[in-house]
Amino acid sequence: MPEAQSPTRKRIVDAATRLFYAEGIGRVSVDAVAEEAGLTKRTLYYHFKSKDDLIAAYLDGRDQPNLKRMAGWFEAGQGGVDKKVEAIFTDLARATRHPKWKGCGFLRTAAELASMPGHPAVKAGARHKSNFETWLGTELSGHDIEEPRALAREIVLLIDGCFSIMLIHRNPDYVEAAGRAAATLVRARMSVSQVQG
Repeated sequence: MPEAQSPTRKRIVDAATRLFYAEGIGRVSVDAVAEEAGLTKRTLYYHFKSKDDLIAAYLDGRDQPNLKRMAGWFEAGQGGVDKKVEAIFTDLARATRHPKWKGCGFLRTAAELASMPGHPAVKAGARHKSNFETWLGTELSGHDIEEPRALAREIVLLIDGCFSIMLIHRNPDYVEAAGRAAATLVRARMSVSQVQG
């Protein structure tokens, strides 16, 4: 069985995910992760060479679930593509109201590692953000929109701006305002026939 599918490895990553997301990577020790997973530190180090590798695995493990969640919000959006994009923000605003919401784990981790741009976790975060941008660009390209990839990048800027401002203000109104701005950007890039239709 490949190591990535090992139940013990998954148990360690699940424990790390709970602790790193709740408390931040700097405040959580390897000992705490091992204890949360119900394993010895030696067992943890058998599966991960270092805490840095464990942090990267935590973020890599969040990549597909987060993309799937955003894609689900987009698909469930009612109306045209502008409303589908806005739905991502509407559902994100709803998620931010949950008492356990602590912001974007990718951005929070990158902020903690700002002086270490080559860190494996920073690279994992960059991959996730690129994966989302690529997915969104592909979705937009199927809707007769001018420069869908450039538009996807602009929407990513709005989303990550929301994550940043929410760490300061904790006010979901900012997320909803960004959603309206994103819908406006989408409409500005729609073909004339789409807008009139």
